[in-house]
Amino acid sequence: MKYGKTKDLLNQLVADLSQFSVVIHQTHWYMRGPEFLTLHPLMDTFMDEINAQLDVVSERLITLDGAPYSTLQEFADNTAIKDEIGTYERTIPERMAKLVEGYRYLADLYQEGIEISGEEGDDCTQDIFIGFKTDVEKKIWMLQAKLGLAPDVASDDSVKNL
Repeated sequence: MKYGKTKDLLNQLVADLSQFSVVIHQTHWYMRGPEFLTLHPLMDTFMDEINAQLDVVSERLITLDGAPYSTLQEFADNTAIKDEIGTYERTIPERMAKLVEGYRYLADLYQEGIEISGEEGDDCTQDIFIGFKTDVEKKIWMLQAKLGLAPDVASDDSVKNL
């Protein structure tokens, strides 16, 4: 099957981007504190960006004769991003740190996609992965700056599994 590993990784991204959109939405709903009025609408922007990536990834998978996951059950069964029950107990910095974790995971997955699509000779998908990794790393920088931290995108210890 042509581009088999690339298609598998694209479908992994379908599940993970779907789940991460829910994580961002949960942050949007359960946020409280003095920065609420600024951060609440920002989460809409974050969700829109992740959903746009999801659409591009899914459509690329279809273009390669793949079949993207398309049910909540498939997303839940295949995502590596853990579910959490919503709570008002988390602080805004804790919520932002959770988003950083998710974006770091996606950056790693896009890096893996860059390597796999390169090995399989799929330059177009590789280009998508490169662009999205760049976008995700910028989001990490911005969230880390909000937390008073360096971006830490090039460090070997910057990545944690969710």
